[in-house]
Amino acid sequence: MTKGGMESVEVFTTEGKGRGLKAQKEFLPGDVIFAEPAYAAVVFDSLIHVICHTCFKRQERLHRCGQCKFAYYCDRTCQRAAWLNHKNECSAIKRHGKAPTENIRLAARILWKIEREGSGLSEGCLVSIDELQNHVDSFGEEEKKELRMDVESFLEFWPPHCQQFGMQFISHIFGVISCNGFTLSDQRGLQAVGVGIFPNLCQANHDCWPNCTVVFNNGNHEAVRSMFHTQMRIELRALSKISPGDELTVSYVDFLNLSEERRKQLKKQYYFDCTCEHCKKQLKDDLMLAVKVGESKPSADTVKEVIQLSKDTLEKINKARMEGHYHEVVKLCRDCLAKQEPVLGDTNIYLLRILSIASEVLSYLQMFEEAADYAKRMVDGYLKIYHPNNAQLGMAVMRAGVTHWHAGLIEAGHGLICKAYAILLITHGPSHPITKDLEVMRVQTEMELRMFQQNEFMYYKMREAALKNQKIQVMPEPSNENAPSLFHKKE
Repeated sequence: MTKGGMESVEVFTTEGKGRGLKAQKEFLPGDVIFAEPAYAAVVFDSLIHVICHTCFKRQERLHRCGQCKFAYYCDRTCQRAAWLNHKNECSAIKRHGKAPTENIRLAARILWKIEREGSGLSEGCLVSIDELQNHVDSFGEEEKKELRMDVESFLEFWPPHCQQFGMQFISHIFGVISCNGFTLSDQRGLQAVGVGIFPNLCQANHDCWPNCTVVFNNGNHEAVRSMFHTQMRIELRALSKISPGDELTVSYVDFLNLSEERRKQLKKQYYFDCTCEHCKKQLKDDLMLAVKVGESKPSADTVKEVIQLSKDTLEKINKARMEGHYHEVVKLCRDCLAKQEPVLGDTNIYLLRILSIASEVLSYLQMFEEAADYAKRMVDGYLKIYHPNNAQLGMAVMRAGVTHWHAGLIEAGHGLICKAYAILLITHGPSHPITKDLEVMRVQTEMELRMFQQNEFMYYKMREAALKNQKIQVMPEPSNENAPSLFHKKE
């Protein structure tokens, strides 16, 4: 797989969409079009004690900065790597008496970098921070109020001896963060842990069915010799064959929503009307709203009733999950599925949402056989809706494979793990921690499958003995968060 630099892309201006990125050469699925380190990045306020402030990895034990007592690092290597960006922040926190919120910290880091390097083009950047869109003029009253509060808090935090910036430029920086803040995830890609600014990535326009995906790579500082260290970065990776001159697009939102819902979300969060092919032609909407066909086709009123019941159930499920009442969640899912199954088609998004929650929570409760059945149905639906190389599809197939393995369904489990591995090789690449974990699982399940095919009875005996001798691997506690979205928006 090739590793692209910025010479592989160019910025161009499109009518109605502003700037965009265009390929300068051919790319194949899985190719890295470019990798970009963060211009500036910060850990979320709620996770400052458990996430490294340099590489954004979740660690059991972290070293705390002895000066400000605020920043945390994996080790001395990460701490040294952070010093250039943390130095001003460190003294400002000590002077201020406490650390400000993540938005203020990110704005301060951007402005300290501008103070050091100027606001022109940084090395490897296609555009300067000055040129990034801020959409402040499109802000509603509530957003304008938040912006004013952020600017006031920033001015209280910003040290008087540092370069002073005008109110308009400070507002521009907060607008840039609001529209272009990219979500950073932990090394397993399962939880959003921070927000960063990547100017080149910001130039990629949205498409609901994109030809590229963005993956966050936490980097690797574990090698003994620093020459083999890699820095935290995002990678823009090709999902399909891209020809020279093609526009490079990414999806800002999850595709698993009706075109009208996606357009509303994009207008609200990013201030534009989506004109992609899938939205204009409402492609796949028929699958997402599918109802049972055949002699006993349900009436329109029955469908409407079941969809409303599904929406109400999802609200109840969210409340029960927040309170950790997982057996109640399972009961709600089973009752809802009993009403949905005679009415909704296999690809209906309301059915798929309930199947997804049911399989995740049942896995956590170690009721693996029932979880595997729901996970299989969910994956079958997803495969008909998502782009074949969609990262969220890959993660869902991986979870389904692990659930099948736990249920002792080795043939189906191995098949799903192989399918997930093929997707994540393209979306994440072979060196990403998730792909490496999956490769270990693939090898293990392949070995088990051979044993199963040779002697089924002996396989189950050995599996039983192995599970008795080791702690059962408990599935992670179900999260109330959705998978990390591409860009971070303040709630």
